[in-house]
Amino acid sequence: MLKRRLIPKLQLGLRKSFRGAQPVLVVTRQFGNRRAIGNPLSQAKIYEAQLADELILVDLERTEESWPMLLDTLEAVSEALATPLAVGGGVHTLEQVQALLDRGADKVVLNSAALEQPELIDRVATAYGAQCVVLSLDARPQPEGGWRVWSEGGSLDGRREVLSWAREATDRGAGEVLVTAIERDGTGEGLDLGLTAALAENLFVPVIASGGCGLAQHFVEGYEAGAAAVAAGTFFCQRDQNPMQCRSHIRNAGLPIRLEV
Repeated sequence: MLKRRLIPKLQLGLRKSFRGAQPVLVVTRQFGNRRAIGNPLSQAKIYEAQLADELILVDLERTEESWPMLLDTLEAVSEALATPLAVGGGVHTLEQVQALLDRGADKVVLNSAALEQPELIDRVATAYGAQCVVLSLDARPQPEGGWRVWSEGGSLDGRREVLSWAREATDRGAGEVLVTAIERDGTGEGLDLGLTAALAENLFVPVIASGGCGLAQHFVEGYEAGAAAVAAGTFFCQRDQNPMQCRSHIRNAGLPIRLEV
């Protein structure tokens, strides 16, 4: 049986200083209320020491000013760590994908640009393989049922239904789907298990569930709902937990997960 994966998220913001704009690790709540919490490289080293299976590195700014910062941060992290990296934030072209891979990314995360130009998924998957493409999908529940996709950091209605968009993206070549429940982001109230289960049941690729983990048990529930991996940012940055403690709880629940190098 395939082992479940545990994936800390590193969310980058920009902090102004006398040396100019500097990258800083931030946490969010419902995609807003950003709060700086530390240095991304230092935190990445801690996660690797605690046996994180992968890391997700994402630029929340998604601007021309922040793009070089993302590349520099990625290069520093990839040189210092052996942990696989999925990287995204403002990626709109094949040239940007190449730049990320050149600096150590193992996978590239596509979100808003994939909605605007779905053929970008085809192009990246054709050039580098489906295993390189992670579709990031930010979702909100609808009053009438189901979920709708939102883009641009949760500020713009993507005018797509979650399941139909996920199916199209995977048919085009996305090798994984990272789904984040916007309303649960940073709340610690638990994952949207209905959303996770719906995607896991309808897709032929791994689903990474994200948004809302506040207890180790929430990871267990995500896996039981069908997630191949669970990603979290605030949980590991702010709570008295670390990936090693969390994975022990997951193993004790009877789920297969790596406990040693």
